[in-house]
Amino acid sequence: MTQAQRIAILGAGPMGLAVAYQLARDGYRPVVFEADDRVGGMTASFDFSGLSIERYYHFHCISDSGFLKMLEELGLADRMRWTETKMGYWYGKRLQPWGNPVALLKFKGLSLFAKVRYGLHAFLSTKRKDWRPLDHVEATGWIRRWVGDEAWRVLWKRLFDYKFYDYSDNLSAAWIWSRIRRIGNSRYDLFREKLGYLEGGSDTLLTALKASIEQHGGEIRLSTPVRKIVIEDGAVKGVETAQGIEDFEKVVSTVPLPFLPRLMPDLPSDILSKFSALKNVAVVCVIAKLKRPVTENFWLNTNDDDMDIPGLVEYTNLRPLDQHVVYVPFYMPGEHPKYGDADDVFTNKVRRYLKMINPSLTDDDFIDIRANRYRFAQPICPPGYLDSIPPRKLPVHGLWAADTSHYYPEDRGISESIDFGRMLAKEVE
Repeated sequence: MTQAQRIAILGAGPMGLAVAYQLARDGYRPVVFEADDRVGGMTASFDFSGLSIERYYHFHCISDSGFLKMLEELGLADRMRWTETKMGYWYGKRLQPWGNPVALLKFKGLSLFAKVRYGLHAFLSTKRKDWRPLDHVEATGWIRRWVGDEAWRVLWKRLFDYKFYDYSDNLSAAWIWSRIRRIGNSRYDLFREKLGYLEGGSDTLLTALKASIEQHGGEIRLSTPVRKIVIEDGAVKGVETAQGIEDFEKVVSTVPLPFLPRLMPDLPSDILSKFSALKNVAVVCVIAKLKRPVTENFWLNTNDDDMDIPGLVEYTNLRPLDQHVVYVPFYMPGEHPKYGDADDVFTNKVRRYLKMINPSLTDDDFIDIRANRYRFAQPICPPGYLDSIPPRKLPVHGLWAADTSHYYPEDRGISESIDFGRMLAKEVE
């Protein structure tokens, strides 16, 4: 092996870029193949009528150590900004404060006993260290045992129903716990929450990562999807694209695992069946640009019979911009019929929902509104998920494959993808 060994990487999302970044720093020549015309995956930006902004919202927590370390290495630490943010809850046709003990006690629509049980569960979840006992526990039953039927119905049920649909009652408690803990640990005291954003958005990081990879001898090939990974005699031989077959002795795939049976049809059948069994949630994420804010909250949970969303993100209450930007994600299994609805079905709903929450908004306040779609937005993690994740080192010499499933029970995130990608690069070396 020479220091100039070329290694193919599939996917230029945060994990793929982190693999390439680490390999390039360590003297290898990573070649990144990306089907999209830009780097970033779900963190990529688009031109929103003159505003370059992420297609899907992102935020950072004070515990995102892998992300913050990467910023320091790239000389971007001074571009990080922290904001005290607020949460709200739309329930009972009213907007209520949320996210701290006082808001919980004042919440209208819940008994004091239910509030105490809910608060105790949230508090203890942030203190839990060992998640493995929760891996085989079903999440909705776990939550209901702690908070009771009343708090479950008012504060939790809608979040599950409008994100996971038919999969709602078969999710790992460990996975849900990690989400509670991450947000809970973003607080710098009991009553205040601090979240972060990068000046210029995720593009600031992506541009610097791409430049660093290329400066250290790596390549990034956009609009170049890989058709197949060539395997012969139990070893990787290369990758096939529209330009033909290119020789590589090592390949690292970071594309969503459900793509792999098509890319690697020559894998053993038991491994292929593991990939095929994995399920994912899709998202239609509507982004609206308005002349004025909807609320003062960054995150707003919703429980309303007239809304088929679990919540929305008012991004400019975290990162100030000239216009007000709101993300409204419609999560659903990719096979759900609703995923096939036209964009205007979703954008019209968002116009209606935002005007319900803030009746002073008019059609004239909407500057622009778009819908972006991602078929494999998030893995569905049933109880016992840890045992069902295919090994990242596949039974083929020189072949690795991983996506956000592999850092279960952590939720998908830029920092987690960076940490995992850099670890994977060391393993590949």
